[in-house]
Amino acid sequence: MATFLYRLGRFSYRRRGVVLAIWLGLVALVGVGAATLSGPTSDTFSIPGTESQEAFDLLDERFPGSNADGVQARVVFAAPEGETLTEPENQAAVEEVLAELASAPQVAQVPDPFEAGTVSDDQRIAFSQVTYSVQFADLTDEARDALFEAAENGRDAGLTVELGGEAAMAEEEPGGGTEFVGIAVAAVVLVITFGSLIAAGLPLLTAILGIMIGISAITAASGFIDIGSSTPTLALMLGLAVGIDYALFIVSRYRHELAIGREGEEAAGRAVGTAGSAVVFAGLTVMIALAGLFVVNIPLLTEMGLAAALTVGVAVIIALTLLPALLGFAKRRVMGGRIPGLRKVRDPEGDGGKPTLGRRWANLITRRPIPVLVVAGVGMLALAAPVLDLRLGLPDEGSSAPGTTQREAYDLTVEGFGAGFNGPLMIVVDATGSGDPQAAADQVAGTLGEVDDVVSVSPPMFNEAGDTAIVNVVPESAPGSTETEDLVAAIRDQGESLADETGATLAVTGTTAINIDFTERMADALLPYLLLVVGLSLILLTIVFRSILVPLKAALGFLLTMGATFGALVAVFQWGWFNGALGIEQTGPIVSMLPIFLIGVVFGLAMDYQVFLVTRMREEHVHGASPTESVVIGFQHGARVVSAAAMIMISVFAAFIFGGEDFIMQIGLALAAAVAFDAFVVRMTIVPAVMTLLGSRAWFLPRWLDRLLPNVDVEGEKLNRQYREEPEAELEPEPAQQR
Repeated sequence: MATFLYRLGRFSYRRRGVVLAIWLGLVALVGVGAATLSGPTSDTFSIPGTESQEAFDLLDERFPGSNADGVQARVVFAAPEGETLTEPENQAAVEEVLAELASAPQVAQVPDPFEAGTVSDDQRIAFSQVTYSVQFADLTDEARDALFEAAENGRDAGLTVELGGEAAMAEEEPGGGTEFVGIAVAAVVLVITFGSLIAAGLPLLTAILGIMIGISAITAASGFIDIGSSTPTLALMLGLAVGIDYALFIVSRYRHELAIGREGEEAAGRAVGTAGSAVVFAGLTVMIALAGLFVVNIPLLTEMGLAAALTVGVAVIIALTLLPALLGFAKRRVMGGRIPGLRKVRDPEGDGGKPTLGRRWANLITRRPIPVLVVAGVGMLALAAPVLDLRLGLPDEGSSAPGTTQREAYDLTVEGFGAGFNGPLMIVVDATGSGDPQAAADQVAGTLGEVDDVVSVSPPMFNEAGDTAIVNVVPESAPGSTETEDLVAAIRDQGESLADETGATLAVTGTTAINIDFTERMADALLPYLLLVVGLSLILLTIVFRSILVPLKAALGFLLTMGATFGALVAVFQWGWFNGALGIEQTGPIVSMLPIFLIGVVFGLAMDYQVFLVTRMREEHVHGASPTESVVIGFQHGARVVSAAAMIMISVFAAFIFGGEDFIMQIGLALAAAVAFDAFVVRMTIVPAVMTLLGSRAWFLPRWLDRLLPNVDVEGEKLNRQYREEPEAELEPEPAQQR
């Protein structure tokens, strides 16, 4: 591996013009593809194999043209204080709004609340569930504008009119510009780290080119497959962070090689051959974790993981090819251009002068490994304590920010009808196996009306064939409550006995049931996902480190990181800590897809620092250093760069906390906290302490396993032997014009 990458680095440096032209051509190609092939993003998703999804599929088959899966909007009316909606003037205003909606683009149905019975007992509040003929992804701006305009006209007539449902959601602007905050902070960190504008600019340039290619490819793919609206933002977030980090490690190693006297092409080859090997395996670990999301069997989550994995893969390839080409243009200028006011960055090798901060920290840990390990471990467990109160769910309009029309519509519905009206259940009765479909459906409706926590059951509504009916059930409890979850389970339990009695089968669906099935699918997939991702990654790390204990230690450290990260999520998003400072207006459950997605991403990112720090420790060990000395020297070499990389990742992820969308805000905070915990506590404190305690046992590998595993030479030992065996004159000289 190291030898191949060494040659690749030298080739890219030497043929820098060709390499740069290829990458610029690729940027132009995917840019044209994004501009000409792109399609709309979508927030709709299917959950194959679940009862709620099967019920929707049956509705599409038995109720053609009914728009059962069409996007909906809830229009909630409230009369002025002291008045009712049944007063002629107010009722006329309601009818006018409904008539305007009925003629709006893409609207399929606009029920009249006075005829449908959706008027509160005190006649102050009413709602109409507007159904559109298209799904959310196909809803046009004209249709959405007409909805808001009709509501505004109702307000002008003196009514309170609020909007809920998917159709009332404002389209999110991907990224929201927050990525520029992360880039700005990353630039400052890089300048401080290198003390050079040129050296700082190269990682930023390659990272930006990488995300341009990745996001453009995702945008082009949206014309052929469904892409979630959050997918480009997540790909941007991860691609930017790892792109800067990977380039940072290679540029740092290149500067080190120049500092010890190597010429430009040789230094580039050596940097890519050593630091580049760590980049390859770190990137592979992240990509395995992201691509492994397919085991959840939810298409939206699968494409989200694959899109982010694609962006990470592009970042790796750019770091191995384009970056050494750009180093060829910069040559030794990456060592110059020092910024006034910044101290000159000393090479970690040192020259007998004052020890670096990294070396002093490593010496402190190696002298007192047990107290350091105890303090760090107890501190992480304390941070993880709030995880005991973790609640998962999908956000509903009850968790919308106060003052928004969605939250006002939700609260008015609760006031007028009860919390359950915000999340009615749709029961699909398949009576094809019954001798009397009408009687079977009536018996189903009557039985469900007696189930606890049910407020009302609508009469069965049959399809044209008369063999399938829809029964709407309104719970007493809120959509996201445990009582509603229990109700869905109870109805499904009733289905078995009703099928025996009537010959008709029933299935529970609707938004609330889909959310429940989604959360359950997430929980069921967690263990297989962990086994796949962690198992494959441990095999990869065993190959890299030639050790059994080091990968196991890495996995245990990851568990500490995840515990502290989820503890922080609960404290902020459920308990409301620091909400004002972070701009979070509403507490609520943690998004149910976040744990499995976060586990995959954080495991990959955590292994980045594990690979970058411990490969250098192994490199020193292989080159003859004692166990403790290899920990100190390896840590000294990597501490400054890993610290800078972590600060960059934290700044990039933290910028997305202010993005506005629940899932993006939660994942931004989670990733920022996870990187901080993992880099500074686990990898830079606990890992050196454990490595010191293990001593030479850390690198134990059974002989039979050593023979089976391929030797990827990530520490570059073969390159070192080549340098010792080949005199300097035999090394391929660098052309004079390139020096």
